[in-house]
Order: sequence, then structure tokens, then C-alpha cells
Amino acid sequence: MYIWQMQDWPRLSWDGPRLAPLLTRVTREQGRLLGKMQALGFDLRGEAHLRAMTQEVLKSSEIEGEKLDGDQVRSSIARQLGLDIGGLVRSDRSVDGVVEMMLDATGHFVQPLTDRRLFAWHASLFPTARSAMRDILVGKWRDDHDGPMQVVSGPVGKQKVHYQAPPAKRLRGEVKKFLTWFNKPGEMDELLIASLAHLWFVTIHPFDDGNGRIARAIADMALARSEGSHQRFYSMSAQIRRERDDYYLTLERTQKGGLDVTAWHEWFLSCLLRAMEGSQQLLGGVLNKARFWERFAKEPLNERQIKVLNRLLDGFEGKLTTSKWAALAKCSQDTAYRDILDLVDREALKKDPGGGRSTSYSLNVE
Repeated sequence: MYIWQMQDWPRLSWDGPRLAPLLTRVTREQGRLLGKMQALGFDLRGEAHLRAMTQEVLKSSEIEGEKLDGDQVRSSIARQLGLDIGGLVRSDRSVDGVVEMMLDATGHFVQPLTDRRLFAWHASLFPTARSAMRDILVGKWRDDHDGPMQVVSGPVGKQKVHYQAPPAKRLRGEVKKFLTWFNKPGEMDELLIASLAHLWFVTIHPFDDGNGRIARAIADMALARSEGSHQRFYSMSAQIRRERDDYYLTLERTQKGGLDVTAWHEWFLSCLLRAMEGSQQLLGGVLNKARFWERFAKEPLNERQIKVLNRLLDGFEGKLTTSKWAALAKCSQDTAYRDILDLVDREALKKDPGGGRSTSYSLNVE
């Protein structure tokens, strides 16, 4: 029996005293993080928000096995937020759609969540009305024309069913109950609202595809509501991606368990706490970038150098070589080599140990 098949669904319960210490820790960390970010200047807060949202979009898609282009995601967010950053690239409509959904959820958290808004989010996620190799219903609830909605894993013929969602004929009523509660949840703690909203929505599973990403957007909307800010300084999805196995295991156990969801709340709040604590790395990257440009603000650097240095400061993966520089700056390898040597002389870059064809370079960050 699944949780939605129980007589008292969706009257979910939990052990408040058991959750209280963890809830207090998360609330304290949330306040500490927001206080630290408020102490930063406007530009640095904008950079931190851009980095956190980029991670949120990338990792929420990665959880579902879809890998987006990081440069496109960052560029799409910057354009839609009106941020003036260098090195913007063109982004695909599919990338823009995911970004639009996330920015609408977190940027307009005071607006009510409606079925029409959910349909718009779903249409943004699937602009071609296709998921992988199949057609899907877009901007409307699933109709189960191919059979019941199931979450499965394994090869064809040996698939394991992890979860089966409520039948399509129940969706209108199920979604109405969810939206009524989410828009007027009463006196419940906002962090528990985020946790419960995530669980409740993926349990209903109202769309043909995209339910996980929309559930995480709804949780982010609740978190933004709890903080009273459209700016995000941590990524819950990035932390869930790191703990994906536990995420799916806890979700499956909860959906096959009773109406007491204390264990789910414990996992969600613990994951949220680790996401907030992990924001130190994001903040460190923002401050390093600011300090770096304070050092080199008056250096006569060319546009190629500024573009690639910003790309490195934003978290370039792998080792920087002359060929990678040439690709990033769209120049010849000879020009790339001259640009790099100039920056080594200025002590903006340093040569990594080793040499020959494997010669690489790193940022010289204080």
C-alpha cells in the first residue's frame, strides 16, 4: 500500500519534539547565512545569487539524468536577471525554460501557486512537448493513456517498480488539496512547509514528466518565502545531487510507509542544513573573485584575458592549457600562448608542475 492509498491521506503527521532540535539548528544557520550575505555589497550578493541559481538549475536537472551546459545556464540566468557580466553565450530554449521556472518560483514567492502557474512551468520545461524520445502531455495533467504512472529502474523486462502514483482520475482533486494547503498552510514552520511540499507534490506526480524538478522548484519557493528574499545563497538541489541515493531511498520508504513522515522531515532538514553549511565554498569563490579583480583592476588586460580569467574564477573544470584557452577565447594557439605568458608575468596565472605537451596553468589566487 502506498501512502496516498491510506484512508486519512493527505493528513500527514510527524513528531514535533523529535524534530525541534534539528529545526532549531537549521533556522539558526539560515539566519547566520542571511546575515553574512547582507553584510556583502550589492554586487557581491548578485554574484552569489547567480552562482547559487546556476548550481540549482544544473543540479536539479542532473538528479533526473539530464546534463545542461553550465555556460548556457549561467548566461540565461544573468540575462533574465539583468546582470551585467562578461562572457555571455547563447542559450537553448530548453535551458531558458528551466531557468524561467526557477526564477519565477523564487522571484515571485509571494504570488499564489495555481494550476495555471504549474502548467506554465511544465511548458517551460518541455518546449518541444517531448521528453527523450517520446511525446508527452505539456501544460496539463497526465491522463495515464499508457498505463499507471510508475517510477521504475532496471532494464526492460526486469524493471523494478519503486512507486506508483495516484490514478489520473484523482489528480484534479489531489492537486486542489495540495494547492489550497500550500497557499494557506496555517501556522506551520516555513522550513517544514518546504519539506512537506516537496514530498506531497512528488507523491501526487501529476505530470507525464518533470515532477521532480517542479517539486524542487516548489520547495525553493517555500524556502524563499521563509527568508523573505528572492536571492538564493545556497543550492538545495546541489546537495540532493550529492546525496541522490539517500534521497530516492528515503522518498521510496516514505511513500510506502505510514502517514507519519518524521523520517522524511529529518532527512530533508539535514540535507538543507548541509546545503547551507556548504554555501561557505560558494561565498569563498565570490570573495576570491572580488579580491582578484581588486588586484588586477588597473592592469592593461585585453578582452580575451578578462573573459578567460572570469571563466576561471567562475569555476572552470579541468586544467587550463593553451588549446583550451584558444577555444574559450576563440583565438589561435599562438595568441593564447602570448596571453598566458603575459598573465604569468603579471602573476595572475601560475604554471602548474610538469611540462611538455601537458603544460597547464592555474589562477594565482591569494
